[in-house]
Amino acid sequence: MYTSEESFSHPQKNLLQMGIVEGMKVGDIGAGSGHYAVALSGLVGPEGRVYAIDIQKDVLTHLQGTLEQKKIKNVDTICGDAEKPGGTKLREHVLDAVVLSNTLFQIEDRSGLVQEIQRILVSGGKVLVSDWAGSYGGIGPAQEHMVSEHEAEDLFISNGFHKVKSYRSGPHHYSILFTNP
Repeated sequence: MYTSEESFSHPQKNLLQMGIVEGMKVGDIGAGSGHYAVALSGLVGPEGRVYAIDIQKDVLTHLQGTLEQKKIKNVDTICGDAEKPGGTKLREHVLDAVVLSNTLFQIEDRSGLVQEIQRILVSGGKVLVSDWAGSYGGIGPAQEHMVSEHEAEDLFISNGFHKVKSYRSGPHHYSILFTNP
């Protein structure tokens, strides 16, 4: 098992790479503890919206408590399965950007996930994929669950996305920024 993603990747720094601005609508798929959702809420401002989507109800309940404690009102939590068509429960072409952090290695139907992301993104929308660069002896996923940077890149490009850039996003993570055609 791994400890808090905040210790290993840097949500604020990664989001700056995306060009998130006030008023945007952004999805955080596999939101987990909500580090990215909370960071996004400040960037999109009161006119923007963040949709924190996770399949695990208990983590969303915890995130809702965090949002209430911090008085964050522009984040909606959605219990949904992003691997299935319509599983995010969002309309088509509604999001300006999607963040997928520390999630890809947990996905069984990766092609289904990418197709759902493409369905909910506007044309020209951005996707940030940030995941583990390796298996670090008990920190991060087991080696057999790893999705390499190259595999992630191939997955999105083969589904029609365009790679903008890739970079190291912490000592244990890679990040790749894509756009939806």
